[in-house]
Amino acid sequence: MDYATEQARRIEAGRLFAQGLSQAEVARQLGVSRQSASRWFRLWKANGSEGLRGAGRTGRKRQLSEEELRRLEAVLIQGPQAQGYETNLWTLQRIASVIEKLFGVSYHPGHVWKLLRQLGWSCQRPERRAVERDETTVRRWLKYRWPRIKKKRAPRGPC
Repeated sequence: MDYATEQARRIEAGRLFAQGLSQAEVARQLGVSRQSASRWFRLWKANGSEGLRGAGRTGRKRQLSEEELRRLEAVLIQGPQAQGYETNLWTLQRIASVIEKLFGVSYHPGHVWKLLRQLGWSCQRPERRAVERDETTVRRWLKYRWPRIKKKRAPRGPC
């Protein structure tokens, strides 16, 4: 829920308190916990509706704007090699370095993951297969050779 919606709900609680509704009834009507209604009631009693307005956005301000996030995504789509890396694999450390280089903002690699999720990206792990791998040969080996090797193994006992 965003800040404006949350504030509107608190102000509505103040209006309901002013009409004489109990804390429990306000909690039911607004779909909040009784603890929240109780906290809002104390604020309303002490400061009126003004006390329910809130101090503004909570938490730390974001370091990258929406436009910068779009620019970052465009860079990520180009791939790591476009940024001078030897392999075509993005890591959190690499992305943190690119963010610092492009925007002058330092992010811990662990927090970079939150930015990626915000952009709708997910973790992709590369398959560990040799580039030279011949799938036909592998299938043939699994079908004919592996069963013979498997049969030759002696069954293991309890020891």
